[in-house]
Amino acid sequence: MSLLDGRRSVLFVHAHPDDETISTGALIAEYVARGSRVFLLTCSRGERGEVVAGPLTALAGTNELARERDRELERATGILGITERFWLGEAPARVDGLEARRYRDSGMVWLRPGLAGPADDAASDALSVAPLTEVAADIAALIVRLRPDLVISYDDGGGYGHPDHVRAHDATLAACEATGTSFAEVLEAPRADGEWFDLPGHLGVVTDALRAHASQLTVHGTEIVHSGGQREPIVTSTGLRLHPHTSPA
Repeated sequence: MSLLDGRRSVLFVHAHPDDETISTGALIAEYVARGSRVFLLTCSRGERGEVVAGPLTALAGTNELARERDRELERATGILGITERFWLGEAPARVDGLEARRYRDSGMVWLRPGLAGPADDAASDALSVAPLTEVAADIAALIVRLRPDLVISYDDGGGYGHPDHVRAHDATLAACEATGTSFAEVLEAPRADGEWFDLPGHLGVVTDALRAHASQLTVHGTEIVHSGGQREPIVTSTGLRLHPHTSPA
């Protein structure tokens, strides 16, 4: 059976606001169209994100940027049809009995075009340096609460190497193993042990959701232009690989 078929509910785990739309917006829209309840767990508020030139530029490096990215995420998830969204570290995505905490954006550096690596100034409360066991336990708390049929997040390279993406993958895999939940990794290219989906019918809704993330990107036709000027096509084709260390989907 396809990983798209018969899913009562699906949980997506992403590192920052806008990741859900950039890499999996079409996939989310497809699950919604098939009648699945789609939940989103966002691990950090993207406090260290660069800001596109324009009226929001002054928010860079301020606390207001996190609040703006929260508002942007609210708009984008509404457009995509997501049932409910959560912040990692806040109930119900927090171990019972522990005070709420905030996992901060770790930042990154470009090692070469298309490949990111850890920044050397990540804060002590950043996601990438938080104990893996704590991050995984908080994700597991939400999984136990929601009991999704499938959890989806990055591959083990975090898509393009961002340290927060890598930590989200590692912690999500550990949480799925602990709870006996199926875990699927997002693929950026077809491979023999995965499924590939071409979903051009969702281009319109993904484009609208991308426009909601106005502090981070602009949309030019069928391309995204990031704050640093990098261009990439809007993604409507993507794949999933069921991780062999988790239960069958």
